[in-house]
Amino acid sequence: MTNVHERVVELAKRRGIFWPSYEIYGGVAGLYDLGPIGLRIKNKIVRLWRKFFIEDNDDMVVEIETPLVTPSRVLEASGHVENFTDPIVECKKCGRVFRADHLVEEALKINAEGLKPEDLTRLIREHDLKCPVDGGELGEVRLFNLLFRTQIGPYSSSVGYLRPETAQGMFTSFRRVYETFRQRLPLGIAQVGRVGRNEISPRQGLIRMREFSIMEVEFFIDPESGESPPFERVKGERLKVLIASEKEKGGSPSEFDVEELVTERIVVNPWMAYWMAVASRFVRALGIKDFYFEEKLPHERAHYSRQTFDQIALVKGEKVEISGHAYRGDYDLNRHSSFSGEDLSVFRKYEQPKVVKRKSVVVNKEALNKEGKEFVKEFMSRLAKMSPEEVEEALRRGETVNGRPIANYVTIAEREEKVHGEKFIPHVVEPSFGVERSLYLAILNAYTERKDRTLLLLPKEIAPYQVAVFPLLEREPLISKAKAIYERLRTEFETIYDESGSIGRRYARVDEIGVPYSVTVDPQSLEDNTVTIRDRDTWNQVRVKEEDLITALRKLLYDNARLESVGIPVSGTHE
Repeated sequence: MTNVHERVVELAKRRGIFWPSYEIYGGVAGLYDLGPIGLRIKNKIVRLWRKFFIEDNDDMVVEIETPLVTPSRVLEASGHVENFTDPIVECKKCGRVFRADHLVEEALKINAEGLKPEDLTRLIREHDLKCPVDGGELGEVRLFNLLFRTQIGPYSSSVGYLRPETAQGMFTSFRRVYETFRQRLPLGIAQVGRVGRNEISPRQGLIRMREFSIMEVEFFIDPESGESPPFERVKGERLKVLIASEKEKGGSPSEFDVEELVTERIVVNPWMAYWMAVASRFVRALGIKDFYFEEKLPHERAHYSRQTFDQIALVKGEKVEISGHAYRGDYDLNRHSSFSGEDLSVFRKYEQPKVVKRKSVVVNKEALNKEGKEFVKEFMSRLAKMSPEEVEEALRRGETVNGRPIANYVTIAEREEKVHGEKFIPHVVEPSFGVERSLYLAILNAYTERKDRTLLLLPKEIAPYQVAVFPLLEREPLISKAKAIYERLRTEFETIYDESGSIGRRYARVDEIGVPYSVTVDPQSLEDNTVTIRDRDTWNQVRVKEEDLITALRKLLYDNARLESVGIPVSGTHE
């Protein structure tokens, strides 16, 4: 990790944001605890995500909750049992195992994502890459499945896995939700939940973990409806996008209006552009202003994806994926329909009924009944597997069964009928965020050093507390007055109280966890019932009347008022 990462990790440990799990036993790579402050920030990030993705779109998005433990059959259908793998390579000398594509990328400074095991092995051999620990020879690259396997109940044959994403629970619940949603499309099913991925080499703190939370929407659409997304909700959004053709040439992102992504056919479906715009607003609300969308090349995409864009955040000079946007087509519902035997199609009603010609197979029972039972059984078994069109083609070719022309027993009839609609499998657009990754990037982005102090310049919406209350000195009656103000404020604002140590140290502590405003009771407060409000970002202070304090904080927190507009500036500071 870079120095800034190390400093953020140290701050996180010191201030109760996050730390390695099971630390007293030496910890386990890829597992982290969130402390009291970290959990408050995380919950606010989830709340903010719900606002942008669910509440602002509640006419078409609903939220559900599904289990963490997933039967094997579900993940066989989804393709994860077969395809949810990463390439690994083992050192023949020390036995250590490494993520092969990462090892190649770090050694050769190339993008190795999506390369096949044999291609990675070839690069290792051609460049004589060795074990980064002891210089030993590396073996053949092979695939490692990232699913955490478990057993459901006492029977070893009942295999399950910890879900690697929340998506499959939403796909298997689609029919239930669709029916409760009055059988309307588009329909978004959202979920926030824990997932497990048995990562080979977790790294960079909360960036790549073995257990974490995901915020996902599976957005089901009729690909032929022609219905335009509500672009008015994201009016004015301009997105930086690195399209695949430019990426292959080593080009840079270009800026597009949201609807331009549709008219220029950069996205395969308009809803991709809409949810990418919503994601942009959410990421900016986390305080991250610099980001772009990068289209994945075909060999980089997941097995279910027809098109994928990664949202790349640029934080402290580093590029880190913060969200993924996949057009999954009808892959998921088709697979689950096939594996479960359940019909997961929906009905598309035509505006006007259509008259269509239908072909059907007519069996000449009189002729067939003259044949033996074994022949009849074989003939009907074969016929049951054929469509009318296939039977028609067989008749044209003069096919036989046991040497007897099938034309002796069947004919094709054609009739017209009025059709009011047709069945189809919905397609899916998926925006997906990692919660802890969003938390970490928001903290990393907010991390600031000023003079000898550290500050977290978190947006007010995700700060762990809105207000801190202090007595200037650890003595009465300042303490009693400060506690009384704290009790009043905490009924409306998320408020923290502290009276230990010097006032400078207390300001430093709340600066380090990102509290935007501090209210201080000093000796003047006892004389004229005024207090000071201190701004985290500027360290400026104003004095306000105690009776106006709640109104002043409302303006600062909810109306983004300037500090100087709510009180009288204080020339000196308590620090």
